[in-house]
Amino acid sequence: MKVKLAYYISELRRDFVKECSRKLQEDDLTPGLLYPVLYIGRHPGCSPKELTEALHMDWGLSQRTLDRLVASHLISREKNPLDRRRFSLNLTKEGLQVFQKSHDIIVSWNEEKLALLTPQEQTCLESALKKMLGNGTV
Repeated sequence: MKVKLAYYISELRRDFVKECSRKLQEDDLTPGLLYPVLYIGRHPGCSPKELTEALHMDWGLSQRTLDRLVASHLISREKNPLDRRRFSLNLTKEGLQVFQKSHDIIVSWNEEKLALLTPQEQTCLESALKKMLGNGTV
């Protein structure tokens, strides 16, 4: 039987989402809120438009997500002093803590999964995945 790549990717993603959900439950953070927090943490001062495009969200969903993150005190959404038509998104103190915790969860999950492979298998897997992404970089 041929390897079903999409199936394996789906199963790994399901496992990842389950792990993140379980560990972030106490912070009232769902996987749908996790990715915007991670993006804003890596791109402080980004605009809602930049976040929406980068995460391939529709505008309505992104605005509801940002509203929820603001209400949860995880991000701030402030007018850009250089362009008053634009808003800047930043993590709050609480948001920074959730960002770091999320990063730690991701690193831990990666290490747990990769520990099942030999160093050579890890290198081959990374090479193959980069090649499939098309540009050789992640």
